Amino acid sequence: MEDSIPTNVISAKVAAIAPSATLAVDAKAKALKVAGENVIGFGAGEPDFPTPEHIVQAAIKACSNPRNHHYTPTSGLLELKEAVVAKTARDSGLQIKPANVLVSAGAKHAVYSACMTLLDPGDEVILPGPYWGTYAEIISLAGGIPKIVHTDESSSFKATVEQLEKALSPHTKMLIFVSPSNPTGTVYDQKEMTEIGKWVAETGIWILTDEIYEHLVYETTSLAPCLSMPVCAPETTDRCVVINGVSKTYAMTGWRVGWLIGPENVIKAADNLQSNSTSNIANVSQMAAVAALEGDMSSVESMRDTYNRRRKLIISLLKDIPGITCMEPKGAFYVFPSLKALLGHTYNGVTPTTTLELAETILDQAKVAFVPGEAFDAPGYARFSYAVSDSDIEEGIGRMKRLVEESI
Repeated sequence: MEDSIPTNVISAKVAAIAPSATLAVDAKAKALKVAGENVIGFGAGEPDFPTPEHIVQAAIKACSNPRNHHYTPTSGLLELKEAVVAKTARDSGLQIKPANVLVSAGAKHAVYSACMTLLDPGDEVILPGPYWGTYAEIISLAGGIPKIVHTDESSSFKATVEQLEKALSPHTKMLIFVSPSNPTGTVYDQKEMTEIGKWVAETGIWILTDEIYEHLVYETTSLAPCLSMPVCAPETTDRCVVINGVSKTYAMTGWRVGWLIGPENVIKAADNLQSNSTSNIANVSQMAAVAALEGDMSSVESMRDTYNRRRKLIISLLKDIPGITCMEPKGAFYVFPSLKALLGHTYNGVTPTTTLELAETILDQAKVAFVPGEAFDAPGYARFSYAVSDSDIEEGIGRMKRLVEESI
């Protein structure tokens, strides 16, 4: 086959999709490692822990069951949907039924199914920024129009009701609400969530709330019930879809199991869409997810404690670099410092003027990879994942500090 395909062969909607900057950074860092470079990567948003052993053993057992060798219901195994029902009540207090659950190929797939099910061409979706780039791409694929509400560190990257109201128009169909946030680590408190939920209910729009980082909230001493929008604001329940999955909490990114929670008519429609795209999610992965949701949570708490220690470490080291300011994140496993003061300086003959150029310069010269803020519609900032070892954090941020101090 030819190496290149004429651009007019590719559909306009697929050709318009921007490649994932996060995966691009991770891929370049891995390519340098393969080439023998000692690269420290802060790019990928996934746990660096292995999946807990009891979950792995459940998958091994599932492989031997002939039932799992065949097609099963598109919406998910009943055992998993029932486990999601129990887990949701346990962790957030939201009461649902199996008919409110659609099991998907990861939380990203759940976001896709929700947007494809609810949006028509021309529908506007309010999207507070900085935001995970995939949200905007999926909205556009569904024919919707992202309406960005910009925030910054002065508000801890939180959108206010006043800002949301300004973005509202007769064409608004949905608000995407994420807490804890990727990329900023921002966590809204109950009062803030209740106010936003009340506003959503009054406007009559839909709300999609992504809770994939629900258990990665810090400055608590135990796994307390997590804040969920339809619990904080019950008036949103009939027009709310909740996204979740096992990837972040249980270190199961590669297992590809997520779910969509919503009103029965939305779930039925999304199930119909999924039946004509993926069919059922891999049964072995689903049984592993059952073990995760029903099993002991001590490994989850242990991982969270480790992330919390790393969070404090990377913040202290970043703040020690001249020119860098860094808001303290309350959740997820990312920091989102401002690197604006590092722009315009010359680093061994290279003078970056954007954080995209700065990221390339630091990767080339210090062999440290992070995701520039442009990937999240927030130029001047950068996302560093601290789902890496303490030693990598110390070495990687130390390399950056040396490069900056030599140049500023």
